Amino acid sequence: MPFNQKLQKFNAKINTVTIGSGDKTVTIGGDSTYPFYSFDAPSENAPKIGVEISDMGLENIVSEGIKAYYDGASTIGEMAKKAAAMEGADFVALILEGGDPNGVNKSVDELIAVVKEVADAIDAPLVVEGCKNVEKDAELLPKVAEALQGRNVLILSEKEENYKAIGAAAGLAYDQIVGAESAVDINLAKQLNVVTTQLGVNAQKIVMNIGSAAAGYGYEYVVSTMDRINDNMLQMPIITPVSAETWGVKEATASEKDMPEWGPEEERGIDMEVMTAAADLAAGSDAVILRHPEAVAAISRMIKALA
Repeated sequence: MPFNQKLQKFNAKINTVTIGSGDKTVTIGGDSTYPFYSFDAPSENAPKIGVEISDMGLENIVSEGIKAYYDGASTIGEMAKKAAAMEGADFVALILEGGDPNGVNKSVDELIAVVKEVADAIDAPLVVEGCKNVEKDAELLPKVAEALQGRNVLILSEKEENYKAIGAAAGLAYDQIVGAESAVDINLAKQLNVVTTQLGVNAQKIVMNIGSAAAGYGYEYVVSTMDRINDNMLQMPIITPVSAETWGVKEATASEKDMPEWGPEEERGIDMEVMTAAADLAAGSDAVILRHPEAVAAISRMIKALA
């Protein structure tokens, strides 16, 4: 008996957001079906992959494969060029972790110098994430938005506690894209989108980071949050920083000496990054941020095979 496919039709459609300027841009969002359901309707924009680099360089990197990839890069600008050239990369994501007051506590001026060096080194689309300290990011990220005027960058780390400072600067004063970050709760995600648009930020210039976890670490909460409802305030595309979660869990950090039954830690770290990114994309994320060249290449192949 022949199979007669019945196409599912969806009323909602994810907003499209373009990151970058000139000839080098990427567009995320735009779909009106479940992820990779191209048999129901063509995908408007395949998911995108960003490569994460840090203002701290390789100081906190444990992966030998990542270190090897950046061998010979002596400045953050040279690292950015290598990141942009990585197989499967669509954009570069710079995290300013050195600004954390509980860590190195770099000054805003130091970090802005890093941002400018990276921006000058590449023409690829750029995402900039803060240091995850609410007060420091409220001071830092408006300066980042100002320094990158005209580049149409995505400024991550706007939270409920600092949305007025970051949203007003990035989304209004300097016409950048606002990355609205919430803590794995659909109601919090919606509320942040609502108050950001009430500032006057165009909903078409908002990308959500709804939070994440490494696969196996309460990941069901992430999936349930990505299960959107038909609500205009939840139609922004989603970006998920994967590497920050996966390279910090014990499966990626425990040595082979301590856990010989787990195998080499390098392979485990890559596997955690690939599995989590694949799960994020299958759940509804429109872009993921990764570190390891092998993970980036693997997810790129997956997207091309399924999109």
